[in-house]
Amino acid sequence: MASRGASVVLSRANRIKSKLQTALEATVLEVDDVSYQHAGHAAVKGNSDNETHFNVKIVSPKFDGQSLVKRHRMVYDLLADELQSGLHAISIVAKTPQETTGAK
Repeated sequence: MASRGASVVLSRANRIKSKLQTALEATVLEVDDVSYQHAGHAAVKGNSDNETHFNVKIVSPKFDGQSLVKRHRMVYDLLADELQSGLHAISIVAKTPQETTGAK
């Protein structure tokens, strides 16, 4: 008996969203693929994966009391397997819900 969804291949963007949402219980999560801005760069030449560069904005209560460096490490740790399999660069904006109150 085949498992449901076994043939579905998620995009890297969807995998990133899923991993971050599940682990960090994000109240805001934006994942933007900006790989097109880096097409032809030496680091991605010859790479058949077109999803290599992302901007991530995440707001999570799990960032409370954490330094900016620790927040970024949390995100990088969650995406370690993506970084090992073709994700080349990620830009991270990581805030607590309190840091976004009244801010645009």
